[in-house]
Amino acid sequence: DEYGPYIYRFDRASGERTGVVALPDKFAATTLSALGDTEIAANTVGRVANKGMEGLAITPDGKTLVGIMQSPLAQDGGTGASTVRIVTVDLASGKVTHEYAYQLDNLGTAAKPKYGSISEIVAINDHQFIVDERDGKGLGDDSKAVQKKLYTIDLAGADDVAALTGEAALAGKAVGKSLLVDLVALLKTKGYTDRDIPAKLEGLAFGPDVLVDGVLQHSLLVANDNDFLDTVGGLANPSR
Repeated sequence: DEYGPYIYRFDRASGERTGVVALPDKFAATTLSALGDTEIAANTVGRVANKGMEGLAITPDGKTLVGIMQSPLAQDGGTGASTVRIVTVDLASGKVTHEYAYQLDNLGTAAKPKYGSISEIVAINDHQFIVDERDGKGLGDDSKAVQKKLYTIDLAGADDVAALTGEAALAGKAVGKSLLVDLVALLKTKGYTDRDIPAKLEGLAFGPDVLVDGVLQHSLLVANDNDFLDTVGGLANPSR
């Protein structure tokens, strides 16, 4: 649950909650409010309202849970800052093992930075991951989509930032990233305009292997979140 953020274990057969993964206190906002602006103004530590732990992945070996924050924590600069935290959890013990830093693209200028956010993380193996970094623009409010990019990262050998606080400290230890696919550019080659591209491309999952020209290739599924709204501002807002 990104609003805690809380990580719960459930029994698949019964649906009952069977455990809780305790995150460090630094991730939680201490003063809560139903009004986002009020909550943000009241906290100097913890996740920013509605921008908690947005992505979760389990490594293929089943040993490690990896969570990534949607935006930087308040003490790391909040939504105006550049660097979010990644948390790894040992599933056998339920204990947090490491924190890593991931630096967002600057979509503005050096003088007036503007950052997107993270929606998803998918495990390739026990140390490599795909991260979904995006803006909130596109189909839904008739704005122009600018950034929907998937990056690969490798946590092997990355610096642990659990003891660090603040944007500058985290940015200096951020894990390297490599562009996998620019979804805006890709969709434009398929006939989409920057106003037709769904604003919230938030879901990633590996699909079945498929034959392409006789070659077996892996597939990656990308889905948008329409927030249960069929229309926004009079415009159709479908899930895809």
